[in-house]
Amino acid sequence: MEEAADLTPGRMQKKPNIAIRGELRDYLRQFRRERELPISYARLRDFHEAIPLLDAEGRNTLWETVVYRAEDMPKLNEGLKQTYALLKVDGDFSVVQHLYIDRVDFCSFGNSTPFRIRIVNAYNDNQDYFYVKKGDASRVYGLELEHLLSPNRLNFLTHGETLVEEHIVGIPGDTFADRWLHNPELKPIRIAKEFVKFNERCFVRLLGDMRSYNFVIVLTPDFEGWQVRVRAMDFDQQSYNGRKNFYLPQFFKENAPLVNYCQKLLNPKTALQYQREEQSLVLQRAELSPRRLNPLLAAMSADPIAPPENVRQLAEGLAEHYQSSRFQHCTGMGELVSESLAILHERHAATGPDATTEMMM
Repeated sequence: MEEAADLTPGRMQKKPNIAIRGELRDYLRQFRRERELPISYARLRDFHEAIPLLDAEGRNTLWETVVYRAEDMPKLNEGLKQTYALLKVDGDFSVVQHLYIDRVDFCSFGNSTPFRIRIVNAYNDNQDYFYVKKGDASRVYGLELEHLLSPNRLNFLTHGETLVEEHIVGIPGDTFADRWLHNPELKPIRIAKEFVKFNERCFVRLLGDMRSYNFVIVLTPDFEGWQVRVRAMDFDQQSYNGRKNFYLPQFFKENAPLVNYCQKLLNPKTALQYQREEQSLVLQRAELSPRRLNPLLAAMSADPIAPPENVRQLAEGLAEHYQSSRFQHCTGMGELVSESLAILHERHAATGPDATTEMMM
């Protein structure tokens, strides 16, 4: 097993917010991700008061419930309801008249400093959430790559400097490791398989910082027990960091319980099988969506979403990993993602036992 690098938060430089511009904005307009919104991130920042939000056990959640001036609330609530309608039902406001805004929470922790809106159905008290964040190009690329290359579909909208996202349902990875990992109702091999596949999926499309609290576990009942899926819920660190291991969830100390669990259950050949399965699925998804993926990667290649030294460092790491000098000619993060997909495609086409890079566990 390759030694894990020290990827703790204290040693990482905080990623700056990167404006959405140029080709990316054109892409978002073309595929109706860019829409005129009735509410903005800047408007939500103008709150009057903030109250710490505690969990059911009285512990601080790092979120604060925010309060706005009474005279502003009717218009603000209506704008949030209309935003939810645009996100969920393509702007059909007639089907959301029975909904009301129950709470607006704000989190100053992390890069995106989001607002979380809880919206409730007045007829049955069913609740849903969505998020309003400051627009960030890295995050938008991450969301769209997740939509195109993963088994998960994502709804999000942008307008100027505002980004609106739907809530991703699941058990946070750290909570799952503490409370569910050894649940006898779950088949251990399914958990291990899905973490290996998630690990590979993040690496191929260069999604970084997948510590346990940045992904969720989705459990689905089946006729033979529970099916398991691991899915990302934080996309701020899409193709920014220069360290190769930053894009492999297995190297974060926060994920050690899951990594150790996988190592006990899987031998190298089985892990390699699951890794290759996920590579094949990613390539199939890429082949099915060239109309969107190609212009997205072209925009990403021309977009300075990471410092040149980070691009060079990551290019060197990928060149060593794939044993290919082709990465050395890449000057943008989008080119690195494109080259990773191209090399995997060539090696899978070769269909030999050495056509796949080995799992580094």
